[in-house]
Amino acid sequence: MRKFAAIAALAGVGVALVLISMMSSLFGDASSHREAPFISTDPSADTTDVYVFISPDKPDTVTLIGNWIPFEEPGGGPNFFKFDDNVLYALRIDNDGDATEDITYEFRFTTQRQNPNTFLYNTGPIDSLDSPNWNVRQAYNVTRVDDGGSNPLGENLATPPVNIGPASTPNYEALAAAAVHDLGNGVTVFAGQRDDPFFADVAAIFDLLTIRPGVPGNAGGGKDTLGGFNVHTIAIQVPISQLTSNGSAPAEATDPAAVIGVWATSSRPTTSVLSGSGEAPQASGDLVQVSRLGSPLVNEAVIPLGLKDRWNASQPRDDGQFLSFVTDPELAKLLNLLYGVNVPPAPRNDLVSVFLTGVEGLTMPANIVPSEQLRLNVAVPPADEPNPLGVLAGDNAGFPNGRRLVDDVYDIEVRAVAGVLVGDEFNVAPNNQLGDGVDANDLPFLEAFPYVGTPHEGFENIHGAGGAENSSGEDDDDNMGLIVVIVVLGVLLGVAVIGGAFFAMRRA
Repeated sequence: MRKFAAIAALAGVGVALVLISMMSSLFGDASSHREAPFISTDPSADTTDVYVFISPDKPDTVTLIGNWIPFEEPGGGPNFFKFDDNVLYALRIDNDGDATEDITYEFRFTTQRQNPNTFLYNTGPIDSLDSPNWNVRQAYNVTRVDDGGSNPLGENLATPPVNIGPASTPNYEALAAAAVHDLGNGVTVFAGQRDDPFFADVAAIFDLLTIRPGVPGNAGGGKDTLGGFNVHTIAIQVPISQLTSNGSAPAEATDPAAVIGVWATSSRPTTSVLSGSGEAPQASGDLVQVSRLGSPLVNEAVIPLGLKDRWNASQPRDDGQFLSFVTDPELAKLLNLLYGVNVPPAPRNDLVSVFLTGVEGLTMPANIVPSEQLRLNVAVPPADEPNPLGVLAGDNAGFPNGRRLVDDVYDIEVRAVAGVLVGDEFNVAPNNQLGDGVDANDLPFLEAFPYVGTPHEGFENIHGAGGAENSSGEDDDDNMGLIVVIVVLGVLLGVAVIGGAFFAMRRA
């Protein structure tokens, strides 16, 4: 009898667990905006986004931001995400239009483990950047490379810890603020975990270019696939005069020195040797570029699958090899095929200005060598009230004049591909209303450097059933209530089986 009762009880709980497993599929969401086959296997070197803009609270400076490590689950301990000690992270600037970097800011990281005899990231609350409770920490060096050679700007600079939760990082904003370093000469730097500021319905985009509410897509209803995930950010704020070709701070947008181009790269040594004894691989050899990113969505949605890894390894000066994919884009054909959108015929020279040369009169340097860069006219002041559609909406301080955190780059680019820049024939509905239905980030941005929002904490992440809100937007309290009901039903089923068996034996 006891054996039968135990089996029945386990059966009831098993039914509950199966039901929970079935219901959990309703709460899950998985997608990726990783852009190339090779780099998708190397997330710590994968550049997710680049931003460059005139600092709104310090308009005599430019802020450059590079993000790495896509889809960081906030609760992913005990080995939380971090920068890779074997990767050279770089932000590169071309200030004369020749498609070759004139200034590079290099970042190298070192990981320090205070106590190797614990599995814990921290052994108590982390209340400062030198807390003895913080076991796994990172520091970094910053170097500027230009025609004058290499100039170290900062050494052994602390990063903040990741945002674990209220017990481990009870005042995370203070920890992050302490990791903002003034390097002197007007330069400020930050490196560490932040909320992923890119907002887009990536899941729908790569589900055969689905627009959830239907064409045109400007009525909302999209799901921010990046919502709830973090990235690792490198941000540096630099006086304008330190970035231009002649050392000036141009006051007129037509000044030949006013336009700079920016992109980010990740490079690894050519050789990595495994010891077979569990020791960390030993890296050696020359550095090889494995990731490259300037303007958003170019490698993801313009370059074909067979050439994406070549794009990541190539230099901007060689971008002529990819010209045909810009002048005859696959995305335009899909918009026409799937939704009947009337798009301009190839060759699309209008897209050459968006992706390769810059916009004439705004971001196109003199004597331009066509190349993919995120270009910024440093003489255009920041907007008092930024419009997320940037230049398309008459806000010349926004994308594709640089890229601000608020810029809705997917909507801008898909409308450009639909031909809104060609002329009145194409600047009509639905072409000028296309979008993904996601119009803002899931978390607010900061009003001061480094501007990128506070990272989601692991304890209250929105991807687990116990989080504050799941990806479908439903309250997790409701979901947990449903799970409790399922568990209770399973247990009651087990009790019912036990009771039936008991009465059957009594009768026998």
